[in-house]
Amino acid sequence: MGIFGRKRRTPDEEEPRGRHAAAEPEDLEEDYEEPQPVVTDGPFDIADAPEDEVPRIDLGSVRVPVPDGAQVQVEMDPAAGGVRAVHVVTPQGQITVSGYAAPRSGGLWEEVAAELSEQLRKDGAKVTSGQGEWGLELSAVIGDVALRFVGVDGPRWMLRGVIAGPQSLAAEAPGVLRDIVRDTIVIRGDAPMPVRSPLPITLPDAVAQHIAEQQQAQA
Repeated sequence: MGIFGRKRRTPDEEEPRGRHAAAEPEDLEEDYEEPQPVVTDGPFDIADAPEDEVPRIDLGSVRVPVPDGAQVQVEMDPAAGGVRAVHVVTPQGQITVSGYAAPRSGGLWEEVAAELSEQLRKDGAKVTSGQGEWGLELSAVIGDVALRFVGVDGPRWMLRGVIAGPQSLAAEAPGVLRDIVRDTIVIRGDAPMPVRSPLPITLPDAVAQHIAEQQQAQA
């Protein structure tokens, strides 16, 4: 996809165009810009997802990058019998990326961030806010654990990412989190969903089979 734009001529560059001043092919080529690629920074809606070679784990509603040296951990919900969350564990900390249904008007992340900040403070955390790549980011410290939250409002979805790790690596953690969020692909689907509803998580067949075998062995 490219953008075609016509260059504006300054008064000094204007040339007379009479009946004997026909444009040469070279003039026409210089009069138009070459197509410029449209660069879209992530995270991506599935409609705008790039065709790249980034390794991602397909969780149904989100496709999350897994960097070299990282591990994937699945947190099950025994009560509901499903998946509660999927974490990407990196040397800098545990990263969780989650998608939620959001209104078309956007703005859900600021509401969620305000509530999250209040709850963290009630839990005894020291919370600070700042501006990051996509706007508002939250930092929190609870005991020896440092947390960083980022959020992105997309078309009818909101993506939230969090990294939890040791305070000694708190300076490195935000960059690792942003890299993973930036390359995440969101598949919202067309089904109507209440605002703030978590987008459903499904595991790849190989991962689901491995977990089922582990559960059978434990039983």
